[in-house]
Amino acid sequence: MKTKLPNIHVYTLGCSKNQVDSEVLSAQLKANQFGLSDEAENSDVVIINTCGFIESAKQESIDHILQGVRLKEEGKINKLLVMGCLSERYADDLRSEIPEVDNYFGTNHLPQILEELGGKYKYDLIGERELSTPKHFAYFKISEGCDNPCSFCAIPIMRGGHQSKSMEDLIAEAQRLKASGVKELILIGQDLTYYGLDLYGGRKLDELLLRLSDIGFDWIRLLYAYPAKFPTQILPVIRERENICNYLDMPIQHTSTNVLKSMRRGVTENRLRDLLAQIRDEVPGIRLRTTLIIGYPNETREDFDSMKEFLNEVRFHRLGVFPYSLEDDTTAYPLGDPISSKEKMKRVKEIMDLQEDISMDYNMELIGQEMKVLVDRIEHGVAYGRTEYDCPEVDNECIIDCAREGFDVRDLREGEFYNVEISDVQPFDLFAELIGPAK
Repeated sequence: MKTKLPNIHVYTLGCSKNQVDSEVLSAQLKANQFGLSDEAENSDVVIINTCGFIESAKQESIDHILQGVRLKEEGKINKLLVMGCLSERYADDLRSEIPEVDNYFGTNHLPQILEELGGKYKYDLIGERELSTPKHFAYFKISEGCDNPCSFCAIPIMRGGHQSKSMEDLIAEAQRLKASGVKELILIGQDLTYYGLDLYGGRKLDELLLRLSDIGFDWIRLLYAYPAKFPTQILPVIRERENICNYLDMPIQHTSTNVLKSMRRGVTENRLRDLLAQIRDEVPGIRLRTTLIIGYPNETREDFDSMKEFLNEVRFHRLGVFPYSLEDDTTAYPLGDPISSKEKMKRVKEIMDLQEDISMDYNMELIGQEMKVLVDRIEHGVAYGRTEYDCPEVDNECIIDCAREGFDVRDLREGEFYNVEISDVQPFDLFAELIGPAK
């Protein structure tokens, strides 16, 4: 008799790059005839894909591992496996401290995970994924690892050096995603701008964008563009291709030249200012998103105040903030962590209060404008969408009122485009009246 194969629950923590890894794993599990379960308690095996980026993410990963241990001890699951960045970096410590886990795997150990489960890694499925996002958008990882020397970052320790995926493999994967119904492709990597240097001897993001654009996606969005040696040749591509969103995520991390130098970011305040001005000049109407690290060890109050002045002048449309996290084995580790958590959070609040005012000013300009939105979800009779200027999970949502001209929310469909008129705004949300399906 054929042995019943186990049901497996994959739980993902951390960033969208981890999410893609879990989607690839799920496709391999499905190809091996394993069952995929949405709930841990209805599974035979739980696999936790961990994050090890900053202290809070590491603690969240550990908490979920311990929850998995409890499920195993209560007899609700038979096996618990842990993979991803945290176990790549701290496997020996984790085995010692939490031995109840059946096995730990790193970030690039999918064949070993499948072998542990009695399956086999299918190399003919490279690029295949079981999407965990809504079916109309997908994250699209164009590279792995990072060669940038940022002093605060442990990603190269966990993910290794930069490795571009071949353009041929990426185009084939994108074509499969398009055929499956994906309308929005969101490009991710530790540093998109490095794409192609290792394989082709030059930065080839512009060529990749052109080829992806030709496939016919409605929207293509760029996340994680490193500012040092930014390939300005992508700007005409963004400007001229209608299906490439006028949106760019560029994590600058800081603006003070003194702090940027210690961070080993390869840019100065003046270079950042010039680059941002060039981007806005060459791509009129582009929305710029950034992230900052607050409370870096040598960040003085003067450095922080100068950053506030920079932000008030440059005025990013979208902005996120992380308090500095001391990471062992990084080049910033010997600097210690002299700024208290209380002071870091005070500075984080100052930045977000400033950004709230900036975001509100930008959103107020949209009132009365007609915009095209993509509906992500419909919950409790309310439709939530996004404009091309907003990325899932981190940017504005557009809450759509369907009362105009007799429309009902039941007339709307997730994953479809609609025209709306912006009627009201908050700093980080838009409210709109439905006009009708986008043409």
